[in-house]
Amino acid sequence: MPVVVPKPRHQPIRLAVLVSGGGTTLVNLAKKIETGELDAELAVAVCSNQASYDRLIQRKLDIPIHLVARKDHVDTAAFSQAVFQFVHDSNADLVCLAGFLCLLSIPDDFVHRVLNIHPALLPAFGGKGMFGQHVHQAVLDAGCKVSGCTVHFADQTYDTGVILVQRTCPVLDDDTPQTLAARVFEQECLAYPQAINLFLQGRISITDGVACTR
Repeated sequence: MPVVVPKPRHQPIRLAVLVSGGGTTLVNLAKKIETGELDAELAVAVCSNQASYDRLIQRKLDIPIHLVARKDHVDTAAFSQAVFQFVHDSNADLVCLAGFLCLLSIPDDFVHRVLNIHPALLPAFGGKGMFGQHVHQAVLDAGCKVSGCTVHFADQTYDTGVILVQRTCPVLDDDTPQTLAARVFEQECLAYPQAINLFLQGRISITDGVACTR
């Protein structure tokens, strides 16, 4: 039987955004909200390291920002519990991983409520250690002519959750990891809001690990 992912409790939808890098994906979501392309509000941001926290503070975003450093927690379970405490306290409907590099243990009440965006076309070029420039270099080394991005539900392992949205872009003969990354990010800026809107509108059902968006 299909599992129908329920619509969020709030409208605008409340987003918790988890960050390990500079926050460019978070900034893109904020812009989509400002332009009315995304009926959402940013409820909280949680950073996994001090450098990421400092960069988000410098951006002067109108959003609560918290630091939960992975290095300060003994294991994935303890780290995840600390992260989701802020998520629960913010009354978020949906968690968006935005360049978040740490594995999470997702609690039962957030199954099918955590999205991740990956800078390649899963299931290729995914898994532990496949992030950022490592992904784009692997795509180039494989001689791929097409790359892109994937938005999927996060589960308890790296990059294996149900795929919701994929967008593609060409790989050019003279590409470097940096130039390919820039082209992929253009697609990420479109794909993430698209996936959030599917969730917001209650249009997602899952059968045998495959999503249907009606």
